[in-house]
Amino acid sequence: KHPAGAARVSTPCHGHQDERFRASVAAPPPFRHSRAMDFLSPLLTADTLKISVILLTLKVAGIATVVSSVLGILTAWCIARRPFPGRTWVDALCALPLVLPPTVIGYYLILLVGRRGLLGPWLAEFGINLMFSWEGAVVAATVVVFPLIYKSARAALEAVDHNLENAARTLGASEWKVFLRVSLPLAWRGILAGVMLAFARGMGEFGATLMIAGNLPGRTQTLSLAIYSAFQAGDDAQALALVIATSLLCMGVLILADKLATGGLSFGRGA
Repeated sequence: KHPAGAARVSTPCHGHQDERFRASVAAPPPFRHSRAMDFLSPLLTADTLKISVILLTLKVAGIATVVSSVLGILTAWCIARRPFPGRTWVDALCALPLVLPPTVIGYYLILLVGRRGLLGPWLAEFGINLMFSWEGAVVAATVVVFPLIYKSARAALEAVDHNLENAARTLGASEWKVFLRVSLPLAWRGILAGVMLAFARGMGEFGATLMIAGNLPGRTQTLSLAIYSAFQAGDDAQALALVIATSLLCMGVLILADKLATGGLSFGRGA
């Protein structure tokens, strides 16, 4: 008998103990997050990846690539057609942004299209302000990626068999028709590879964009600028997420450009 006032402790029977033991063995152990999962989990959230920053980067790089493609291909065609006085100087000027530091390019753009620059007051009359705007980031990226398209287009156009072009001229085709119907279809693979490289370079543009467009979140902040801001703020998870996103995008573009340049990718049925 238990003493008066003492708590009565119930002892479970051996049958219940056996059932609990079998249940604990059959049930899987509770999942525990490892340190790697704890570190990688912020990378999978849409807030960390900043979808808006990625979209703005793609928009800036895409528009800059389109504008540079038109200007670069036409310039390469004019220079590759026939020699003219000053051709070497024009070629060096077109390739100059390829070797200049991006900050130097940005400073030149400020002198050109800044509010007190050479064209700034004239642009202001039409309500165009390129400073601290995403349009300014497009201008900076256009200047930076232009040499990549120009060099690729010139090399591809100069590799076209001139006998085919001369044959088209003897049949009465104008220079513009020769370019559109003979030269461009034969050189499209090298030109497109240069365009893809330019797009990848445009996504990673930093120095010239920072000089002319600034680093304004939600307005002019591209992937490279967002990585810089996250690193400066000590947000390693966000910086790593943006680095991984940028690396994957650029790797995909570079692989596609390599396939186009080597002929490993075809859009025909026989691919």
